[in-house]
Amino acid sequence: MADETEGLPPRSDFSAWYNEVIRRAEIMDVRYPVKGLYVWYPFGFALRNHTYTLLRSLLNRDHEETLFPLLIPETEFMKEAEHIKGFEDEVYWVTHGGLSPLDVKLALRPTSETAIYPMYALWIRSHADLPLKLYQIVNTFRYETKHTRPLIRLREITSFMESHTVHATWDEANEQVEYELALTQEFYRDLGVPIIISKRPDWDKFPGADFTMAIDAVMPDGRTLQIGTVHHLGDHFSRTFGITYEDVDGVQQFGSQTCYGISERCIAAVIGVHGDDKGLVLPATVAPTQVVIIPVIVGKRGDEILAAVKTLESELKAAGLRVKTDARDMRPGAKYYHWELHGVPLRVELGPRDLDNHQLVCVNRLGVKTIVPRENAAESVKKLLDEAHDQILARAENHLESHLMTAATPEECNEKLDGNVVVVHWCGCRDCADKLEELTNSSLLGTEVRSRYVVDDEGPCIICGKTGKAALVGRSY
Repeated sequence: MADETEGLPPRSDFSAWYNEVIRRAEIMDVRYPVKGLYVWYPFGFALRNHTYTLLRSLLNRDHEETLFPLLIPETEFMKEAEHIKGFEDEVYWVTHGGLSPLDVKLALRPTSETAIYPMYALWIRSHADLPLKLYQIVNTFRYETKHTRPLIRLREITSFMESHTVHATWDEANEQVEYELALTQEFYRDLGVPIIISKRPDWDKFPGADFTMAIDAVMPDGRTLQIGTVHHLGDHFSRTFGITYEDVDGVQQFGSQTCYGISERCIAAVIGVHGDDKGLVLPATVAPTQVVIIPVIVGKRGDEILAAVKTLESELKAAGLRVKTDARDMRPGAKYYHWELHGVPLRVELGPRDLDNHQLVCVNRLGVKTIVPRENAAESVKKLLDEAHDQILARAENHLESHLMTAATPEECNEKLDGNVVVVHWCGCRDCADKLEELTNSSLLGTEVRSRYVVDDEGPCIICGKTGKAALVGRSY
């Protein structure tokens, strides 16, 4: 496994820090012999499982989980021309079965619209079948030609949650878009990650969608990371795949659809937004180990201390907490380093003095030390975990607020883009957006911005001076 003998690069050197913390904290191993495909370490996979368990618990309120095949026939994949144009350079094709050429090539799904919607056309007959709301969590494949990076840019996305819904009307589908945006806000609040929601410009929307709402996090270097999207598909795909229903008057109508996706970039956001020079800082909601107990062995009371630690561990586990005891024969400082690197939210120390005083010494991952009574330890520990979550969320919100700037001219925008996201006013014209992107080496991310730190107002376009709306400009992963 990973070596812990050397310190991490400073988080201020985010790229180097990120690559090292992924390795040393045992999130992913990058040494698999295919570019862009990585292997989850057991610790990283546990983090992944807790994260997606949380996401499932939110989705299951009004969705049902399903599973569609990985392989998509070329005949279905090529039906939707605009959609295919958006993915044609990224598709992996299966052309042989054994040594025999296939009559019809099979695509490894880059996304699943063309796998799911032919089945929806068979399943939906009447307005009584609507709304239909299904999701799956699967791997997808995209032939990325850019620089790959674990959890951020991959050729195999191992944990792609995609929701696909069908509704009777455009307005009902739009209500679903808003519902899924609210669900996403709740999900990231539970992860302690502040987000910015915006409407992507038409040229950057999902291929085949009426519009795309995107969710971005701001990483420590000021670059944005897209960590979710919700697309209103209108009846574009239902017309292509024949998804129709009979309305209450007996008339055949095309369904209106949405799709919604979150990948393991959500874990990259947790790692990047919360981490520090010591390693990971994990919210208790998804940490594989929420509490680590460190017995402090002094003198001849080792057996007594270990017995007390065992009782405490059982008590905390009975309360539903994920707990480990580190009784290894090594210096306490080395143990602290190990668990700080792995982002454990709370460390509980128990030594002779604590036994005598009927107390526990608790230190959260941000270094806040609290002494609590031994009695009702589970209740105290849960409260400290909640407080630790509030602290990392507040710290992350301060980071986001400090990296949001405003600019009125391209020169000012370019200057402030170094390590920040900038809010400008834009008239909506593609030429103005292209000019701004050229002058600032950035991307116009979106309008209709939703963030407590951004005023979605009007003002002179940063390029042409005509009336424009607030728009996000940034440099992205």
